Amino acid sequence: MAELAPLKMERAVFATEISAAPPGPDGQDSVAFRVATNPGAPSGPLEKIASGGELSRFLLALKVCLTTDSHGLTLIFDEIDRGVGGATADAVGRRLAALAEGNAQVLVVTHSPQVAALGNHHWRVEKRVEDGVTLSTVTPLAPETRINEIARMISGDRVTEAAREAARALLQA
Repeated sequence: MAELAPLKMERAVFATEISAAPPGPDGQDSVAFRVATNPGAPSGPLEKIASGGELSRFLLALKVCLTTDSHGLTLIFDEIDRGVGGATADAVGRRLAALAEGNAQVLVVTHSPQVAALGNHHWRVEKRVEDGVTLSTVTPLAPETRINEIARMISGDRVTEAAREAARALLQA
């Protein structure tokens, strides 16, 4: 529950239910996550109640809780900010940055300029097809190139000076 507040889910309720199950290859316990995402709403199965953005934030909170006492981990998040934007994306990015300040290396794949701007390093990943083969290129971004990439994330193919200014503001926040 403490991990949900920084992710802008301070009113959500999360519970883990453990019940006996027939012994088998997965053990003899059945584990279910139940949530209520709004005050006064009934709780239900996480996978049925949570929206895409809420599901991403619950997953981030769970990963943080499960790795808090571990040292030297590399945590990889592939679009953990899916379904969120604006202030919520900023909150997710700040939680990921705080996680990286601890005892873990955090790698994040994102399309969110708010999240990308909070990273210590930034790479652009591009895919292209050559002679029927898909190739991926990973390019580390220098500071000015990073501004342009975040501006592209904000505005799309047509990068404007206003988008560059917004990118600079995100990087300075």
